[in-house]
Amino acid sequence: MAREDAFKVEGKIVEVLPNTLFRVELSNGHRLLAHIAARQRKEFGGMSLGDRVKVMMSPYDLSEGCILIETK
Repeated sequence: MAREDAFKVEGKIVEVLPNTLFRVELSNGHRLLAHIAARQRKEFGGMSLGDRVKVMMSPYDLSEGCILIETK
């Protein structure tokens, strides 16, 4: 996937899973599995339920994404 094809959306963490995986719910109710971006993993301070995050998603697979940043 080219990075230009991806789009960014905001969501809320609804479930914390092992190995830095999270279940994120978007504003339209869609839920997806998201992992933390490699550059974000170095600064990973711990995310918890209810945190707002920005997620990068592929238009080809809407069930997975990559957490880019935590929004306040």
